[in-house]
Amino acid sequence: MKPVNVGLLGLGTVGGGTFNVLNRNAEEITRRAGRGIRITHAAAREYDPAGLPGVEGIDVSDDAFSVVENPDVDIVVELIGGYEPARELVLKAIANGKHVVTANKALIAMHGNEIFAAAQDKGVMVAFEAAVAGGIPIIKAIREGLAANQIEWLTGIINGTGNFILTEMRDKGRDFADVLKEAQALGYAEADPTFDVEGIDAAHKLTILAALAFGIPLQFDKVYTEGIGRITREDVVYAEQFGYRIKHLGYTRRTDRGIEMRVHPTLIPERRLIANVDGVMNAVLVNADAVGPTLYYGAGAGAEPTASAVVADLVDVTRTLTADPQNRVPHLAFQPGSISDLPILAMDDIETAYYLRMQVADRPGVMAEVTSILGDAGISIEAILQKEPAPDADRASIILLTHVVQERQMNEAITRIEALDSIHGAVTRIRLEHLEVN
Repeated sequence: MKPVNVGLLGLGTVGGGTFNVLNRNAEEITRRAGRGIRITHAAAREYDPAGLPGVEGIDVSDDAFSVVENPDVDIVVELIGGYEPARELVLKAIANGKHVVTANKALIAMHGNEIFAAAQDKGVMVAFEAAVAGGIPIIKAIREGLAANQIEWLTGIINGTGNFILTEMRDKGRDFADVLKEAQALGYAEADPTFDVEGIDAAHKLTILAALAFGIPLQFDKVYTEGIGRITREDVVYAEQFGYRIKHLGYTRRTDRGIEMRVHPTLIPERRLIANVDGVMNAVLVNADAVGPTLYYGAGAGAEPTASAVVADLVDVTRTLTADPQNRVPHLAFQPGSISDLPILAMDDIETAYYLRMQVADRPGVMAEVTSILGDAGISIEAILQKEPAPDADRASIILLTHVVQERQMNEAITRIEALDSIHGAVTRIRLEHLEVN
């Protein structure tokens, strides 16, 4: 059978990995796909031919649009990243009747609704397994492996940079700024680390996971996003003393009132498997009604782990090239006409437990003032830790864990606590999830 011709946009880290995996495992991939998959065209402004054995045998151009317009290309693989020109290139490829594979989580999170609608109209596929958690096949697991289930909630460590930073802070007692510099030197974080440490990258991925889990449109603008820059090594130590670890989690849950979508630092019990995912590794924990909890763990980035997901998508697309478009696996797991309009809850309406840390004047009655405010707000306390001040210091630290309460109530209580003349500075608040399953 005639091989499938692939046009590869980008020969950087992931593009180079995809090229090498396809070439190295060509025989095995052909056995799985039922026909050969070969890269015949590529677009790249700069690349290292020494690291791409065999690249001289393909047509490499610096014009990506020439690849998506080429009638000999069957599948376009977009590995450029970013919003533009990636969006224009993908839509042009679809308009030309070509299937698309992409690793671009930002593109899917922001423009996926438009892209999937265009693909549906043209009867082509857009595959995006590599857009979430690198080489972990989480999209296929949710979309196909868990199709019999009603998903109740899912959570994930879906950014390796943030996980590396928090792991180093915990294991070596280092400060955030110090570890961030090392992450940049090691290539885990960009020169501008905003997308990673502020949770934007994780929010892109969570947008996709929530749509797949609950059959809702992609709604990146409704994800609550909070970074890890204000986490101190003291917070990490205190969390451990309570039996918890701090992870930068993406969390989405279906409730009677709507869908929660949030990314923020979170205390989770240290006995949970996901609490022990360290370094740059990723993991996604899914709780569903029939199967219960399932955990997916692996490399969330890197040339060949991400290429593994890209090539798997190429195999899937190749297998279904002749299938009736109406009978393919839907892009967002649910049939296009069955997408739900469940509301996305505002952060004020979510319910969770909390870790609170505050600097207080070292005098009698302060604890009573704080607990009185929490009691008035209907917030019950699970545990209290009080750290005595150093010699000659006039301030002590109070750390509290609360039971589950609505965020709006906690906001009001913190405002009142911070107004006390016995409180110095802002109250540190970190949300807490027990991740219990039924």
